[in-house]
Amino acid sequence: MSKKGIFFILAAIFFLASAGSGAAQEPLVKKRIVVVSSYHREYLWTQETNEGLCAGLLKFGYFDDKEQIALYTAKDSIETSKAGIYKFWMDTKRKKSKENQADMALQIAEKIRAISPDLLFLGDDNAANYIGNIFLDSKIPIIFWGVNNTPVKYGLVDSIEKPGHNVTGVYQTGYYRESLQLLKRIVPAVKTYAILSDDTSSGRSHTKKISLLNHRGELPMNLVESVSTNDYSSWKRKALELQDKVDAFFVAQYSGLKDRKGNYIPPEEVAAWYLTNIHIPEAAVLGQFVAQGMLCSADDSGFNQGYEAAVIAHDILAHGKDPGSYPVRTPGRGALMVNRQRAETLGIVLTKNMAIEKIIDRALSLPKE
Repeated sequence: MSKKGIFFILAAIFFLASAGSGAAQEPLVKKRIVVVSSYHREYLWTQETNEGLCAGLLKFGYFDDKEQIALYTAKDSIETSKAGIYKFWMDTKRKKSKENQADMALQIAEKIRAISPDLLFLGDDNAANYIGNIFLDSKIPIIFWGVNNTPVKYGLVDSIEKPGHNVTGVYQTGYYRESLQLLKRIVPAVKTYAILSDDTSSGRSHTKKISLLNHRGELPMNLVESVSTNDYSSWKRKALELQDKVDAFFVAQYSGLKDRKGNYIPPEEVAAWYLTNIHIPEAAVLGQFVAQGMLCSADDSGFNQGYEAAVIAHDILAHGKDPGSYPVRTPGRGALMVNRQRAETLGIVLTKNMAIEKIIDRALSLPKE
């Protein structure tokens, strides 16, 4: 073999050895992901959004398997082959004062800075508002989910189409018309309804949007009255009075109700009282209320909210998308849901022509028979 041929062979061996050595020495850089929930672990909406987020992160490889999802859900942190994922709770369903929420946000912000994440998820309004504004225009991409109405109200984005900062995400549009249309198919005789809500930011948002649709004549029945209070005694009294004046209720929100001593009433307890004492049908804004026992809902799906947030995250982490030019969006509705136990209690026979997509067999807020 000529000297020239030997030279090329040795050069090729050197090149391959160098490349192999470099590949072996280069460590895998994991993504650091922080998730902040506005609420607490036992809250049904939180569980739904977590399921959707984890399903999306599993699809894109940030979880290796479902066993890791179970461990993360239980322990709030996990190291996978591709990411370190850490979760913090604001618990604002039970710690409702602005002072408590602001203090919790500052504590969590310090933990976030210590982790220095590549991406920050913010679940629902309070996390988006308090934590989002602390890290607005920082180098950390932020994705929210579950924001009621529009995130523009918190100053996080300039517009739905052009966010303009380091923040984008998924918001809730609410499927109020579809929920009332489902109620009308189930109980055709219903002509009037009243809104039952607490006086929280979520409750006020729902009430405002339903009232606007009613004013535009876009709903299949007439709105008679709206109840918006955090006083549990007043809420119960008005519900009892109104069930003799209207054909149905739209149950918008009841997680903010409290007793005369200022103690918050668990939503399951509120639902149990309602189901025992109210004998007219109702539509609700979320599928979790149908799971607790309310009659029906066109679900503004928590699973879809979390899943879409994961899709956006992958576009940012893997494909370099810019949150500032990534339009905020809302996913399609969830299932048209009906609670069979509530229907039977009200004497309603469920049929195929009602176009029901998901039936819940029992009410979680009532004891098993």
